[in-house]
Amino acid sequence: MHADSHFFVDLFALLSAAVIAVPIFHRLGLGSVLGYLFAGMVLGPWGLSIIDQVDDIRHFAEFGVVFLLFLIGIEMKPARLWIMRRWVFGLGMAQILLTGAILMLIGLWLDLPLRSALIVGMGLALSSTAFGLQILSEKAELTNATGRTAFSILLMQDLAVVPLLTMVSLLAGGAELGDSIGYASIKAFMAIVSVVIAGRYLLNPCLDKVAASRNSEVFIAAAVLLVLGAAKLMETAGLSMALGAFLAGLMLAESHYRHQIEADIQPFRGILLGLFFMSVGMSIEVGVLLDSLGSIVGLVVLLIVIKAGVVWLLCRISKLNNNTSLKVALLLSQSGEFGFVLFGYALISGLLIEPRVQALSMIIALSMVATPLLVKLGDQLSYYLEAKRRDQQAPECIDEHKQDHIILAGFGRVGKRVAFLMESAGLTYVALDYDHQEVTEGRLNGYPVYYGDASRLKVLKAAGADRASMLIVALDNIEHAERLVAVVRQNYPKLPIHVRGRSLSHCEVLLSHGANTAVSETLEASLRLAELALTDSGVDQLKTSQLLNDYRHGYYQRLKKKYL
Repeated sequence: MHADSHFFVDLFALLSAAVIAVPIFHRLGLGSVLGYLFAGMVLGPWGLSIIDQVDDIRHFAEFGVVFLLFLIGIEMKPARLWIMRRWVFGLGMAQILLTGAILMLIGLWLDLPLRSALIVGMGLALSSTAFGLQILSEKAELTNATGRTAFSILLMQDLAVVPLLTMVSLLAGGAELGDSIGYASIKAFMAIVSVVIAGRYLLNPCLDKVAASRNSEVFIAAAVLLVLGAAKLMETAGLSMALGAFLAGLMLAESHYRHQIEADIQPFRGILLGLFFMSVGMSIEVGVLLDSLGSIVGLVVLLIVIKAGVVWLLCRISKLNNNTSLKVALLLSQSGEFGFVLFGYALISGLLIEPRVQALSMIIALSMVATPLLVKLGDQLSYYLEAKRRDQQAPECIDEHKQDHIILAGFGRVGKRVAFLMESAGLTYVALDYDHQEVTEGRLNGYPVYYGDASRLKVLKAAGADRASMLIVALDNIEHAERLVAVVRQNYPKLPIHVRGRSLSHCEVLLSHGANTAVSETLEASLRLAELALTDSGVDQLKTSQLLNDYRHGYYQRLKKKYL
């Protein structure tokens, strides 16, 4: 009874801390990951000491990473993974070997024995799958160049688990090299083949049987069993559980059950991944940190610089642009959760001593804590470098004779439609976009669209903002739109600004920055759907129009009263 009560108190404390800390950190623009880490530090042995069984929570919470990889696998078709093979086995392998070699040399310079230096170097070379993919997911960047590149490297690192664990056994004086690697490779290969065969030929028939019962609870249980079963099979073969879950998801990527399974698994992933991040926060031993503050912080900084530098260099060699290379480098500059496992195994095998493992664990945890801040720094640096490049490419003057024209910022989906209607009405306008492809296609189709970042004063001046009648902002990027409105209002206070907003809250922000009108995408879509529902249900057309117009008027009036 006492144990049950203790578990309830721990669970209550974890959920309470997460509910309080995560929204605050999200509001501050620091992301949910840092919120979970802070909550863990507060609850852990070196905070309020409410929870002291950190290892138990971490082992349980690691299933969050498992469910995360399953969901990523289910969203990725096998054909797409095949296309990424050069990045996985080329860039990913190069990152592990080069980073590991550099860190091993530093270990030797710090007087570590050769075997210990090799383990430390290769262990620290791996990054955190949980941190990297969660941050990419929050920023909706899993499918862009940054996300694809980072995921390729992380996937190769997961595949490296077996060789690294085998390496520890060999260095500890285990079996012969050829026998160990051969046996481990056969086990790993058989496990992967088993998951692929089961996924291809057994999963859908089994799920058909479960779905035929029309019992949603049983279907959820089957989905969870599928993930855990694949994870356990991989763990038995010496591979990471996350890799097994990823393969299971990949096998279901083209199944007609994928959307239902994805919805059923999502809550487990969110809660458990949050617990994992909190367990990392709890593992930060302030006593160990304070005893060797200078050396540990210095090693963390050195680790981040080396890992980021290697990843950036390899990305540039792979022909990725500077912005993408910088973002990937800072995203993967930390060490990962596998380091805890590898160094713990090395401790048991007698290859590392306990004080050294404690220091290494602290370095890993602190590098993880720094990741959200480094990613934010990467975004800022990326924007600065891109803005500088766009400034250099900005035209001196688009058309000095234009007067009372409209400036259209953004030539994407919305911008094209606005341009077409203005063109049809015979209005004079200039469109700006910083996507080369959009600009090229637009000009081929006869539209007056120019390359440039509209939030840069040099570009606005070239577009004749001082002579324009109004500015229409149709940008996809929320932050870019907010920045543009603020810059224009500050430098051209009399220029009317009409801007596209994503939602009510986004419209409020745009109006607070100085926009004259903010048109909500969600509102207009809602009104159109409501119109269809009313008219198809037999409501009089006049009454329908009146209801919609009244609602629209009230919606925008509330915004105007608040900010204008």
